[in-house]
Amino acid sequence: MKQRVSSRLTHLSLSVALAVSALVGVPAWAREGVDVGRESWATRLVPAEQVEQAAQQQYAQMRDDARKKGALLPDNNPQVIRLRAIAKRIIPFAQGWNPRAADWQWEVNVLDSKELNAFCMPGGKIAFFTGILDQLKLTDDEVAMVMGHEMAHALREHARERMGKQSATKLGANLISSLLGLGSTGDALLNMGSQLLTLKFSREDESEADLVGMELAARAGYDPRAGLSLWQKMGAAAKGAPPQWLSTHPSGSTRIQDIQANLPKVMPLYDRAPKPTQRFDVPKKTGEAYNNNDPYRHLIGWTPSDG
Repeated sequence: MKQRVSSRLTHLSLSVALAVSALVGVPAWAREGVDVGRESWATRLVPAEQVEQAAQQQYAQMRDDARKKGALLPDNNPQVIRLRAIAKRIIPFAQGWNPRAADWQWEVNVLDSKELNAFCMPGGKIAFFTGILDQLKLTDDEVAMVMGHEMAHALREHARERMGKQSATKLGANLISSLLGLGSTGDALLNMGSQLLTLKFSREDESEADLVGMELAARAGYDPRAGLSLWQKMGAAAKGAPPQWLSTHPSGSTRIQDIQANLPKVMPLYDRAPKPTQRFDVPKKTGEAYNNNDPYRHLIGWTPSDG
């Protein structure tokens, strides 16, 4: 009897190990020196299709509510036209980070709100608030940095990862039973739709989104050095009450230093990328970043023709 129990436990342990190995053994991502490591095992615990469906429903509800309140900017609004033009340049490079992005129904909308906020929900649902555009007076390059960053969260499925970890915590042994075909997990998604706008990303997620966002923007022809001035502006805005976007995106000198350290990885992509033929701001030099020895001292709007 003891041998039979021991044998069953050994078999169960081996099955658990194989199941976990299957979840963890996902490929690493690296594109021309931009390496963000392996996809999290936790994303495998929640179906991507259901996350994207929930995001689509919640985004549609938010959009419809904004329209009823007169807060949804119309298609012919200059800011809407601008953001959609920038997104159109960035989106073709998204599939390289997530093959599912080829089938996403991308949307870009602008909400009339003083909040300094922007986001991209799973499935390519992008929204900017007028506050972040107007109060920070974002250049096209800075808009591309924000947009690329938020798109990176969706492409790297950080929301799905967060939800997977929450589900694993709550389901515990039932989850392992389900993986082994020994039982049902019940509702593994745990009110998924209501979570998508409130999930908090880890510092690692934010750093990853910064790098992937810079890569996307650079390939689309937007200057990744804009990340420096963007976070300088965000830091200045945070001297009073921290804006919502900043409260969920750790900032400070460390973050600016990280962006600066990553510039050599993405500048070659920007240098060879076709630049936008239409700009919605006025490109100009804005001075030197920190010191004369900084090889990327020319900031936002700088183009080779500037010297």
